[in-house]
Amino acid sequence: MLNLSGRQTLVAAYETLGFFGRDPWWLVLLKAVFVFAFLVGTVLIAIVWERKVVAWMQLRIGPNRHGPWGMLQSLADGVKLALKEDLVVTGADKVVYVLAPIVAAIPAFMAFAVIPFGPADNEVSIFGTRTPLQLTDLPIALLYILAVASVGIYGIVLAGWSSGSTYPLLGGLRSAAQMISYEIAMGLSFAAVFIYSGSMSTSEIVASQQPTWFAVLLPVSFIVYIIAMVGETNRAPFDLPEAEGELVGGFNTEYSSLKFAMFMLAEYVNMVTVSAVASTLFLGGWRAPWPISTFWAGANHGWWPMLWIVIKIQLLLFFFIWLRGTLPRLRYDQFMKLGWKVLLPVSLVWLVMVASVRALRNEGYDFGQVVLYVGAPIGAILLLALLRDVFKRKPEPEETPPAEFDPMAGGYPVPPLPGQESPPVPRRPSRAPKQLQDALNGADHPEGS
Repeated sequence: MLNLSGRQTLVAAYETLGFFGRDPWWLVLLKAVFVFAFLVGTVLIAIVWERKVVAWMQLRIGPNRHGPWGMLQSLADGVKLALKEDLVVTGADKVVYVLAPIVAAIPAFMAFAVIPFGPADNEVSIFGTRTPLQLTDLPIALLYILAVASVGIYGIVLAGWSSGSTYPLLGGLRSAAQMISYEIAMGLSFAAVFIYSGSMSTSEIVASQQPTWFAVLLPVSFIVYIIAMVGETNRAPFDLPEAEGELVGGFNTEYSSLKFAMFMLAEYVNMVTVSAVASTLFLGGWRAPWPISTFWAGANHGWWPMLWIVIKIQLLLFFFIWLRGTLPRLRYDQFMKLGWKVLLPVSLVWLVMVASVRALRNEGYDFGQVVLYVGAPIGAILLLALLRDVFKRKPEPEETPPAEFDPMAGGYPVPPLPGQESPPVPRRPSRAPKQLQDALNGADHPEGS
């Protein structure tokens, strides 16, 4: 049985979702074209912005040839890729090889269909038709985002497998393991938002962040999502599938021309999408920031909400760029340890705590009782873990004399193991004349020279 607040939330959700599904076909098509154009335009801007910002961080000039201040550099790169020769590897599975970039790119665009650009009501008029500033919304909109994002992994895996080459296959497997691992932590951060907002609808989640954003109410979920979205998009310092020193170029090594460009497009569109999701879930979505909303009543009405969410998306894109220009790439074992041994346990504990707090608040307990019932067990667990680490001492390794090393053990040359030393290599006497040896050794240099 739902209590009074739960029933009110459910009724409000149905009223909000009632604004969707009423647009004429031409308006739905216009919104879809706008979403596509917004993503492509943001990608073109983000590429130039990234190259400019990273150049500024490294005391370089950056793009400065194509267009004013090099602003058309990304457009020139797109034309260049389109005019390159489109190669198909001889040993590739041609059907899968061609479909893989499409499978990777299309889900990145589809996930943006449920991102709200404004209030879910009929405040805005487009060619005389009142409509919300959102393509559509669903009662399970965030589950739709997770489902669509998971499909993009297949494009990367199939690209590595269908190339018929070893290095792309290794890059595809790395990318699949990486993205699946970090999607778990991302889903758990979503679950905390579900519990706190009482809805999976993106428009309802934005509406429930009044007056306080979820980044303040759910800081652990916000931090976990920020880390997970960087790992999900294969961006530095988590760009391990594209580690050039280890894997030549990753899953897209055997691709060229437009197919290669589609992988690059999918990466940047995914950056925009996860940034929009972070803005929607934790940063108030289309709502104006706190100082502006206090003295300007119309900041959250009309077309102005589009400005606020675009600014938030651009700030998160700058965060991606800042990470790339600042942090070195992690080792793969460090990266997977961060996902499975740090983010996943923290997300689970935080989710249990959020669920417990919401359940106690719904039952009418005051703040002090909630802190006592939830904070005390967690504090006790953390104290026990700290004491365990303090009293658990690692035994000091005993010094063992270095073992004798046989470089030709088994008939093959082998490198020495830790603690072993290679025997000195015998050197044959030099065949150079004695005068040349003296000259090289400096024996015939005059004094004072």
